[in-house]
Amino acid sequence: MSPRDAHATKARILRAATAEFAEHGYAGGRVDRIAREAETNVRMIYAYFSSKDGLFDTAVTSAIHSMAAAVPPRADDLPAWAGEVFDYHRREPSALRITMWAHLERPEAAAEPMESYASKTTTVSGVDSAPLTAVDLLVFIYAIAQAWYLTPTGLLRADGSDPTDPQRIADHRASIVTAVTRFVRSAD
Repeated sequence: MSPRDAHATKARILRAATAEFAEHGYAGGRVDRIAREAETNVRMIYAYFSSKDGLFDTAVTSAIHSMAAAVPPRADDLPAWAGEVFDYHRREPSALRITMWAHLERPEAAAEPMESYASKTTTVSGVDSAPLTAVDLLVFIYAIAQAWYLTPTGLLRADGSDPTDPQRIADHRASIVTAVTRFVRSAD
C-alpha cells in the first residue's frame, strides 16, 4: 500500500469543492458529495479545511487566484484583456459561478483575496481613466466582460438569435472588445 499523498488529496478535494459549490452554492453544496467526488472521506475534508466554511472560502479564493493568474490585466490593451476575461469564463464557468454564490451567501469569502485585487488595481493604475479610479475601471471592464454569462437567456434570445451559436458568441466577444475600446477612449 502506497503512502497517502496529502498534497494530491487536498488538491482533489479543492477541485471537487469548487465544482460542487459552483453548481449548488454554499447552502446547497454537500460535503459528502465532495468527499465522494474527491475519492476521500468527510473526515479528511475537515482535517484539511476545518469546516464547510473553510472549504468554501478556500475554493472561492482559489478560483479568484486561478483566474488572476490565467488572465492578468493588460494595462497596455484593456479591450483585448476584456475579451480574454470573456474567454476565460467560457472555458472555466465555475470561477464566475462560485464567486456569484459567494456574493449571495458568504460575501466575506469573496472579499478575502485582497492581494489579487490590489495587484490588479496597481496594474491598471497607470491607465489614464480620470475621473474613474483604477477600481472603477476594473469594475466596469469586468461587468462588460461578464455580462453575457449573467444575463437571462430570454434576453440573449430576444433578437431571435441562438446564444449558443459559435458565431453569435464570437460576435458578442467582438462587441465586448469594441465596448471597452470606446469606454477607455471616452475616459481619455
